[in-house]
Amino acid sequence: MQIEDFDYALPPTAIAQMPAEPRDSSRLLVAGAPPVDTEFSELPAYLREGDLLVVNATRVRAARLRGIRPTGGAVELLLLDRSGDEWEALGKPARKLRAGMVLSFGELSAEVRRVGTDGRVWVSLATESGAGVEETIDRVGSVPYPPYVADGPVDPERYQTVYAASTGSAAAPTAGLHFTRGMLESLAARGIHTSEVFLEIGLDTFRPIVTDNLDEHRMHSERFHIPNGTAAAIEATRYRGGRVVAVGTTVVRALESNAVDGGVQPGSGSTDLFIRPGYRPQVVGALLTNFHMPRSSLVVMIAAFLPEWRELYQHALDSGYRFLSFGDAMFIPEIP
Repeated sequence: MQIEDFDYALPPTAIAQMPAEPRDSSRLLVAGAPPVDTEFSELPAYLREGDLLVVNATRVRAARLRGIRPTGGAVELLLLDRSGDEWEALGKPARKLRAGMVLSFGELSAEVRRVGTDGRVWVSLATESGAGVEETIDRVGSVPYPPYVADGPVDPERYQTVYAASTGSAAAPTAGLHFTRGMLESLAARGIHTSEVFLEIGLDTFRPIVTDNLDEHRMHSERFHIPNGTAAAIEATRYRGGRVVAVGTTVVRALESNAVDGGVQPGSGSTDLFIRPGYRPQVVGALLTNFHMPRSSLVVMIAAFLPEWRELYQHALDSGYRFLSFGDAMFIPEIP
């Protein structure tokens, strides 16, 4: 398979720059013959008693840090990942950063340990007061919006889901941004429950595939955790004949990476699972997702679950749907 098979023309005017208000007023395209154009608030009509929504309850870290170098010049770090006491980040201006340099971000300092390529640096973080590093990052940093969003909403909580719990992602699980607490409570009252997984989303999720041949593409790795209760809920859902509805592609990757005999194994791990046409899911029966970037691994996943994806994307473009992170949603009610 060639990456050009997963390309399409996305006009800049179709890329949402702000989320819909209120959250559940975004549009929803329900895949089918014919497709249905509706609003997200109507999603409950397409769910059934006994279904289980599985959400990614990760919270976006306030990972953009702005401070000064020892010379007094400005510096910016975008924290990507943590391994022990070392953080991988994108540095700007990267060409002026050197190993041993200490950068100041108010209450937080960062010692540069290594300088890599493509603007990447590895730093150790410390706080002046002895407070926790994560808590200090939340105070001094800002939430990074996707690279194709010029400014984004004033309130950074609009780039968090209402159920976000565990900080660790560089980007939001955007399929979940449409839910309100009221909708989740209403679904639970109808016998449609929600369980959580945690997958730490990295910025590589925004990167297009650069190899012409998909066989040569290497997926980025992301850490995940599947609680015992979620594994049990999935087993119960399958027993009663309900659907496991993944809210977002990150949930698909987490569940399918730990699939065992049609269920999931609880626990933690890392996944570099690359889902493409020909893949048959073991756990996920339906998918709620946003509209994704051309030539991305996310579009390739959608094509695996929805052979007619190109026609539906064109329908969405022709009908004025808003694309990408702050855009509208699509529901795939049955995955073969």
